[in-house]
Amino acid sequence: MRVFVTGASGWIGSAVVPELIGAGHQVVGLARSDASAAALTEAGAEVHRGTLDDLDSLRSAAAASDGVIHLAFKHDIAFSGDFQGAADADRRAIEAFGEVFAGSDRPFVIASGMIGLAPGQVVTEADGLGPDSGAAASLISGAETRMANARATLALASRGVRSSVVRLPPTVHGEGDHAFMATLVAIARDKGVSGYLGDGSNRWPTVHQTDAAHLFRLALETAPAGSMLHAVADEGVPIRAVAEVIGRQLDLPVAAVSHEDAGEHFGWLASLVAVDSPASSALTRELLGWRPTGPGLVDDLEKGHYFWVDRPSRW
Repeated sequence: MRVFVTGASGWIGSAVVPELIGAGHQVVGLARSDASAAALTEAGAEVHRGTLDDLDSLRSAAAASDGVIHLAFKHDIAFSGDFQGAADADRRAIEAFGEVFAGSDRPFVIASGMIGLAPGQVVTEADGLGPDSGAAASLISGAETRMANARATLALASRGVRSSVVRLPPTVHGEGDHAFMATLVAIARDKGVSGYLGDGSNRWPTVHQTDAAHLFRLALETAPAGSMLHAVADEGVPIRAVAEVIGRQLDLPVAAVSHEDAGEHFGWLASLVAVDSPASSALTRELLGWRPTGPGLVDDLEKGHYFWVDRPSRW
């Protein structure tokens, strides 16, 4: 297939593009900068210059494609105070792609999130599909809008689009990751202690970058219309286990942080570090035959690449 990919030079996209090309697909990646364009060219993809806000450009690229994988999300503004604005931009792009693909039965796959859908319970692919999708809206302003975007994507199945949603866990880890795990490492360095909240038993689901990329390809190729999919390898890694690896790798003490002191210690990450949100991918594995093969989060942290001193946090 000729596949248009937004976010093609980002963390997930940089693994999805070679995954698709390796399977024989032709990739066209959205690039808003010269650096992104150069990275896509080096990876063997065609370049479509534009931005997530240029809806006419998105429509033209989709019209010339056999399928779309929509990975782009304005993380820069989302985690600097305007998650709602990022979610709104995501919604407009989804609507534009839906207009182009209506009645075509072409595949349209988007990335979404799962954290906070059912705190304290194991989230499954069946959760969060109703109009009241759970507690995440109380964690991040605008989170409900992004969940609504996922539901709107699934609803495109009734309009003749082979739509699917890949929910990603809060940590998609691997060498080169500058997101939440790298931020926790940076916080530990800065504070001189590797912390966790309470007893540290709250859990995060995780997946390795390459396993997530493989699932996006399977979704593009074979997912039935209206499929909700979970890119989850580790169902739930206790935050204390993460803190212990960070402490050992940095030779720092590991200690509990009170909920009252969470904001001062973890900053903007405090509300997310507190979440207990394990998740299952059993239905996804059964539906698509997806089998994660990459290292789990703890093993990946033990490899040491998260602790290189020259790696900045993405946010």
